[in-house]
Amino acid sequence: MDVGFIGLGTMGRAMAANLLKAGHHVRVWNRSPEPMQALVGQGAQACRGPSEAFQAGVVISMLADDEAIRQVLQDDVLVGALRSTIHVNMATISVGLAKELTQVHAERGLQYVAAPVFGRPDVAEAAKLNTVAAGEPSAIEHVAPLFEAMGQKTWPLGREPYRANVVKLAGNFMLGCAIEAMAEACAMAQAHDVAPADVLEMLTNSLFSSPVYKGYGGLIAEERYEPALFKLALALKDVRLALAAGEQGRVPMPFASVLRDNLLEAIAQGDGDKDFAALARVASRRANLTER
Repeated sequence: MDVGFIGLGTMGRAMAANLLKAGHHVRVWNRSPEPMQALVGQGAQACRGPSEAFQAGVVISMLADDEAIRQVLQDDVLVGALRSTIHVNMATISVGLAKELTQVHAERGLQYVAAPVFGRPDVAEAAKLNTVAAGEPSAIEHVAPLFEAMGQKTWPLGREPYRANVVKLAGNFMLGCAIEAMAEACAMAQAHDVAPADVLEMLTNSLFSSPVYKGYGGLIAEERYEPALFKLALALKDVRLALAAGEQGRVPMPFASVLRDNLLEAIAQGDGDKDFAALARVASRRANLTER
């Protein structure tokens, strides 16, 4: 399949590389050239701009946030796209922008699919992502081989693309709650001379035996927050998007408000570039555990 790929951060690079491994022709574009050059060495075709990527039959975008999407997907890019192009947006974005993009694409005769993914860069490299897809069923069926090349399972969520973004925000919110719960539990245990590693080893192999608790629990137990696979600053962006979605639906989300404030505190303490698991340092600092 002829695929354009826009946005080659740590996730995008791995995803595009897996498309190449699966035998697809991949046109790549990124605002900085280095990731493009690395993929060209693996067989990709470098584009001079996003408009050139939109000359492919399918375009995948994996950009950082709403602002980046607005900057890259200018109107002239979409107007100049092939009429047969399907745009698959795999980034985590706001529900509001998802609805806006759906309308803009429809007005220009383009098909739009929202397909955010669950998984960190190491999961992307292993092609084990979980993809949440929403849009016209025929479009999703057409791009299904691409999802299969990048992930282990695709979860269809209906015709309205924004539905996939809602689920992605809900998942990231729940992830943050899990990390916060482990952080507070470990701080409480440590204050009573029980090591966090002992608490987490027992609980993540019994009551909370799941990838999220095991993975992030291991990072918290070892205080292994660098290199970051998902930065605290990005986690704050996603929690803010979840709060905005809640407000739009008139849904109070008190836990999300706590998460936002704790993430802000972590970033204020200089942890913004550390892994999401470093949220645990907030509970530890508040309890003054290093001085006990």
